Amino acid sequence: MCVVIAAGAAMAQKKLTWGPKVGVDLTHYWGKDALGHKPQLNYQVGAYLEFRFTDKLAFAPELVFAAQGGKWSDCDIDDDGNKFYYDATDHVNYINLPLLLKYYVHPSFSIDFGPQLGYNVYSKTTYDYKDKSIGKYTMDYKEDTRELDFALALGCTYNIASDVFVQARYTLGLSRVFNDLKDKNGNAQIAIGYRF
Repeated sequence: MCVVIAAGAAMAQKKLTWGPKVGVDLTHYWGKDALGHKPQLNYQVGAYLEFRFTDKLAFAPELVFAAQGGKWSDCDIDDDGNKFYYDATDHVNYINLPLLLKYYVHPSFSIDFGPQLGYNVYSKTTYDYKDKSIGKYTMDYKEDTRELDFALALGCTYNIASDVFVQARYTLGLSRVFNDLKDKNGNAQIAIGYRF
């Protein structure tokens, strides 16, 4: 709250910019129960504000919809011992609120870091069985997924022009994704944005 109040007070004195951003994410799980899980390609779309305090320092909150999750493979075994192999894809989507502090090491380049809070809006898993007689189906896991996700973000922003920038960032989840597993989110991102 102190940072937001300070940002608001500085807004009248320093430059305020805002705009949309969109990106490609490589999402995955990490932690004790994430062994054998694979990353998957996802996306993000949202908007940001940047309050420039000084030439070197800025505060940049964002509001982003991010498709996250991971992939894994396993099998079901019936009463006769027959194995049915499948590939599974988790779709765990969030509305994320990164609260980033930006330090400009160069007028066109900043190091960005800070906490992120995510709210889970969609949790489903798609199972694709090798046995075509079973095929593919999707199950809802919203009740088994935690609503809030806490993470730390670290990355950088490069201003290609006065109104266009690119970002690279990694977000490390600190809280469990599921109620009964210790999987946590990880997200490597590349995004492009426009500055008004």
